[in-house]
Amino acid sequence: MSSPSAFDQTLAWLLEPDEALPSVRYLALRELLGLPADDPQVCAAHGQVMHAGPVPRILEHQAAEGYWDKPGPGYADKYTGTIWQVVMLAQLGADGADPRVRAAGEYVLSHSRAPCGGFSMTATAGGLIHCLQGNLCAALLDLGWQGDPRLAEAVDWLARSITGEGIASSEDSAATVHYLRSANCAPGFCCSGNDRLPCAWGAVKAVIALGKAPESLRTPAFQAAIRQGAAFLLSRDPAAADYPAGYAAKPNGSWFKPGMPIGYVADVLQILEALSALGFGADPRLQNAFDWLLSKQDAQGRWLMEYTYNGKTWADIEAKGQPSKWVTLRALRVLQHCAVPT
Repeated sequence: MSSPSAFDQTLAWLLEPDEALPSVRYLALRELLGLPADDPQVCAAHGQVMHAGPVPRILEHQAAEGYWDKPGPGYADKYTGTIWQVVMLAQLGADGADPRVRAAGEYVLSHSRAPCGGFSMTATAGGLIHCLQGNLCAALLDLGWQGDPRLAEAVDWLARSITGEGIASSEDSAATVHYLRSANCAPGFCCSGNDRLPCAWGAVKAVIALGKAPESLRTPAFQAAIRQGAAFLLSRDPAAADYPAGYAAKPNGSWFKPGMPIGYVADVLQILEALSALGFGADPRLQNAFDWLLSKQDAQGRWLMEYTYNGKTWADIEAKGQPSKWVTLRALRVLQHCAVPT
């Protein structure tokens, strides 16, 4: 954008009443204008989130017990199972005090954790992967579960699974707690899904979750995990996203396609979101990533929806290839937070 008036026009676009996307107005009021949670406009907008748009469409498919699709850990069916709905509800700004949202959080805390306390695809150690753990920890923190000891245990496991504290090698199968070659297989984001190399998608999700945790959960292992996560994401140029690619010969193209909602895939914008939340917004190593983000802005100050789960989830969100209120909100949040001229 070339002038403050252009920014004002984009902001007005995000703030306009929109029954298809009420979450955008709510989050723009809170995060771009900085209005408090008890402001009348914010309260009205939050109420609209629960009555129109994707959130009520997701909730109408929920079973009375709190799950979606089928009982159990909730990773399957992919994108319509329980785990995915909790992550999406949080990203959409759902009201964590709503009884249905509360039941979903309780179901995940009761059915989606391995014996070590970490979140798992299978509720066993064999399903522990950083992308899932980070997404669920972040979602439940956003939905108001900060004081629950089960979430505290999951956040602690997430941190220690990064640093390796108290976790034996995957080769030491006799140890009570050890890494598994089939999941998180070593400290530092190593994952079987990335050919046992450090997974940057998982690192982004983990760092976002750690950045949301309250001071009461910030143990020495937690602080070490934050430092390790930030160091890994800054070890390469985020704009190139040429982190270890595992089975691929080059970075996944999804890195360069901002979208919404955000599952286990990450984009360059989410690297900026993760690192800026930890205070790295002014780090010169992020300059290329900010330049990349600004290069995607159109003449009206908007960003396109480039990655979508439409057709795979209970509720479609915007149209691929069209100006996106969601991606624009994500971009303006991080640019405003880091005081980057737009």
